[in-house]
Amino acid sequence: MSLPPDRLDRFARHIVLPEVGGAGQVALARGHVVLVGCGGIGSPALQYLAAAGVGRLTLIDDDVVEASNLQRQTIFSMANLGQSKAQAAADWVRHFDLALEVHARTVRIDAGNAAELIAGADVVLDGCDNFATRLAVSDACVKAGVPLASAALGRFQGQIGNFAGHLPGEPCYRCWVGDAFDAEDCDTCAADGVLGAMAGMVGSFGAMQAIRVLLQGHAALGDPQWGKLQLFDGLAPSLRTIRVPKDADCKGCAGR
Repeated sequence: MSLPPDRLDRFARHIVLPEVGGAGQVALARGHVVLVGCGGIGSPALQYLAAAGVGRLTLIDDDVVEASNLQRQTIFSMANLGQSKAQAAADWVRHFDLALEVHARTVRIDAGNAAELIAGADVVLDGCDNFATRLAVSDACVKAGVPLASAALGRFQGQIGNFAGHLPGEPCYRCWVGDAFDAEDCDTCAADGVLGAMAGMVGSFGAMQAIRVLLQGHAALGDPQWGKLQLFDGLAPSLRTIRVPKDADCKGCAGR
């Protein structure tokens, strides 16, 4: 696969980076990212995945756009109020770059349909808002052998990391949070608040980690950093990295 002249021009700033280069840009064009959640994290993540030229995007969200979303969900406007987030996000992609293939799935992802929804993905980027969904997605990724980029946000704290529980010795997301969170009750932005710029930072960081996965084996930036969780404190501000060990008793990835 080679890039036509107009695409070479569009992605010139990527291509001149030694860590990406032409081969890396081709890998991005061939890549398929499944984005779970088109909200506070998914919205900025989608902007940078599309801007990076990721060739195929599947967007999953069963929610609709509300006025309170506009403070941080930057792809939507007043004209989108009441519309499906997944459909509105897909429309944004089509207006931004006609060369990208985008599919909207207006469904709630769960243990029953996760395998079908992530099929064919090179990486899943999860920016959803509850643990039950995150764990269902993680378990499905492990079973399907699909890498997972996880990005989470609470008030001024962000967590971003890549997981590959299907690989020997590597943890899955469940190894990090355990089994105590297989419920849908959790803290929400509505109750606790969230700074819009923090959502932008975490979503952009999540997009970068997904890009690392897509570039693995194609460019120097392609170091997925499996199991390294980046903890960002927006109040300090500060960033620290912790290593998540594989849990030998994890019901999501034990024995792999």
